Amino acid sequence: MTFSWSERFAERTIHMSSSAIRELLKITERPDFISFAGGLPAPEVFPVAEVAEAAGRILRERGAQALQYGATEGYRPLREWVAARMTGEGLPITTENVLITTGSQQALDLVGKILVDPGSQVLVESPTYLAALQAWNAYGAEYAQAPADGDGMRIVGLERLLRAGPRFVYCLPNFQNPGGVTLTRERRERLVALAEKHGVPVVEDDPYRELRFDGEHLPRLIQLDAARRDEAPYAGNIIYTTTFSKILSPGLRVGWVIAAREAIAKLTQAKQGTDLHTPTFNQMIAYELASTGFLERHAKIIVQAYRERRDVMLAALATEFPASVTWTHPQGGMFLWVTLPNGMDAADLLRDAIEQKVAFVPGAPFHTDGSGANTLRLNFSNASTEMISEGIQRLGVALRARLARQEEAVPA
Repeated sequence: MTFSWSERFAERTIHMSSSAIRELLKITERPDFISFAGGLPAPEVFPVAEVAEAAGRILRERGAQALQYGATEGYRPLREWVAARMTGEGLPITTENVLITTGSQQALDLVGKILVDPGSQVLVESPTYLAALQAWNAYGAEYAQAPADGDGMRIVGLERLLRAGPRFVYCLPNFQNPGGVTLTRERRERLVALAEKHGVPVVEDDPYRELRFDGEHLPRLIQLDAARRDEAPYAGNIIYTTTFSKILSPGLRVGWVIAAREAIAKLTQAKQGTDLHTPTFNQMIAYELASTGFLERHAKIIVQAYRERRDVMLAALATEFPASVTWTHPQGGMFLWVTLPNGMDAADLLRDAIEQKVAFVPGAPFHTDGSGANTLRLNFSNASTEMISEGIQRLGVALRARLARQEEAVPA
């Protein structure tokens, strides 16, 4: 009998697929390529010396603990730091409301594990974060879409979608990936009120919050919900996820979840079967740097660098792209969103761009219904200002050539 792996895979693997972004990164590894495709932080702002110093101190003073197994819930001093920080910002929680995860991506997978059955409907923004879809596809999720505009998820029509009883709403309120847009205060309040009215959980994914270039911080959805409930500790319907990846290092893979204790208990059980716990050593490094106030100081350096890169990209787009193309103007984060003329396919443009040795991510995979063919995502955090200027110039050449060919193909 001939052995075949394809006949042995579980049915859920039918819904698994490779990330379009990860596949693109393989193409753009060559040194002559300029890539706006990945969601990569700038490596030159990683606090290498500070991490090395903290790691050495931990190994000298608490090496045995750092290299040992730990509690699934996470390193207790780190959980206490999260609880104290969030309580100080108006969210009354205890350590029992906190779970440390192996990056916020694991948090999204755990949410799928405890909330999604095959055929469960999840309500997402359109466009939305590709890797969240990748996590929940494996559990058989189906999707409803709430369109987004320059002010984030649109509230018009949201109540009708909530009446259908989705398992949860997924929202990135700050500098959304992929769009770079920020949900307004008014829409935040309305979303929180409607979700409570219909008894639907909200997963608030907030990895970019500290990367604000312009304006003032807006309250988290979970903070607004806590204020409405006026109870301590928090026991509402919002699951909040964030990470150290954007302000410390993605390589450490340390994030956290805040939710009602009942939800944290179930997420913890799901995590036990996944990895037992997030690496103790990494958590201790994150705690050492967070508890001393270093991260607040370091975030200012990152924000300065990314603001400059965003500004250079916006200026280059205004110079190199034709007037028929539009784009978002993010107040922070790592991405902006480009809309091409109707009828143009960003996947076709990508092939032309690769010939110019520049890359981006086409927008269609960020939509659950296959729409968005004429959109694309650009990352500005990873390339230098010189590379951004050169890369957008190359992309402009490819774009204008593609537009010219399409206009020639239109019958007179």
